[in-house]
Amino acid sequence: MKNRLLALACAGVLALATPAKAATEIQWWHGLAGALGDWIDDLAKGFNTSQAEYRVVPTFKGGYAESITAAIAGFRTKTQPHILLVPTYATAQFMAAKGATVPVHELVSRIGAKFDESIYLKGVVGYYADPQGRMLSLPFNSSTPVMYYNKDAFVAAGLDPENPPRTWPEFEAASRKLAAVGGSRCAFTLSWQEWIFLENLSAWHNWPVATKANGYGGLDTELKLSEPLHLHHLAWSKRMLDQGLFKYAGRGNNAQALFTSGQCAVMFNSSAGYAGVKKEAAFRFGIGMLPYWPEFARGPNGGPQNTIIGGASLWALAGHDPAAYKGIAAFFTYLSNAEVQAASHQRTGYLPITSAAYELTKAQGFYEKNPGTDTSIRQLDLHPPTENSRGIRLGNYLQIQNVWNEEMEALWGGSKTVEQAAAAIVQRGNVLLRQFQSDQR
Repeated sequence: MKNRLLALACAGVLALATPAKAATEIQWWHGLAGALGDWIDDLAKGFNTSQAEYRVVPTFKGGYAESITAAIAGFRTKTQPHILLVPTYATAQFMAAKGATVPVHELVSRIGAKFDESIYLKGVVGYYADPQGRMLSLPFNSSTPVMYYNKDAFVAAGLDPENPPRTWPEFEAASRKLAAVGGSRCAFTLSWQEWIFLENLSAWHNWPVATKANGYGGLDTELKLSEPLHLHHLAWSKRMLDQGLFKYAGRGNNAQALFTSGQCAVMFNSSAGYAGVKKEAAFRFGIGMLPYWPEFARGPNGGPQNTIIGGASLWALAGHDPAAYKGIAAFFTYLSNAEVQAASHQRTGYLPITSAAYELTKAQGFYEKNPGTDTSIRQLDLHPPTENSRGIRLGNYLQIQNVWNEEMEALWGGSKTVEQAAAAIVQRGNVLLRQFQSDQR
């Protein structure tokens, strides 16, 4: 597929190139360290060596929250960066920050190019688009949850290692076999519970997380997380926990060690966990789609719908001169290039943001050499997103996610029932939503 955005933007950049002048510096603040920080540094180096007019300077600011705080402080002293990596949970806040950002679709038009959003994966770009479908920020490190499973444990339990369970009832039956052979101390675990067992559970079954199209339709939205689907899944999860089949590893990515050490036979985790699993697991493993509840699935033909992403996107901040915005547009175009995206996807496990990068990765034989690594994309693009599966656009979202974690931990610990925990999530979350709505007036 032609990368029309690349061609048009490059044409604009080349026409304006003035090699005799010093390169315009583009400051890029982010919150990714370690191997992912190295990846970011390499992306900047690749862009800087591809042309002479602009120089991108990435800077690690100590995590997502610290990066945002630093950028806000920078506005006060007019030292804000040109580009900021912003997590999905802060998307609503940045949308509401009128005048502080320059939407991507406007940014590209400033260099005289027509922005072609059709080159990006619908399941990715929808998360960062306004109600009219116009892209506000550039997807960067996007991922979606998948099911990792220990093939050796499956064989020991008499399960087909090439055909993991497709539904939750099938999954429960497999879990009991895995536990019965004693090959694993637990059948399954999960990371990022609020993302996988509430957000993606809802999207995968085409149920809303909140009214007003998950918040895309207005600030006067309310949570919808005590519906029959959620009550059923949480009750089932609690029962599996009490029977020793499910082991809760805590918040974040703590579950990965339980899986790669062989203690748990199955792990639900981000597709971006692939590199770590491949490096640490001393057994054969497979990657499958998330199971679904047939009686609650509202996707096409009564099956699953599509998953939603997590991760972060790149926002262009306001307050800079026109030359800098041409540089930002050129850099965003470089990042959207199929070769650059395919290399990033294969290196990190994050999703490619364009269809061309996905097709290129297929043509390069990467998925054949690394079976299951295309599961995230097939799952994300299983069906065109609905208003329930496009994304989530809620204010004070990080605080709401913390509420979800607190209430789910109360459920796992036995201090609340399923109904009490779900009702508390809705009640406490709605207070935060009203607070955000009031703050915008």
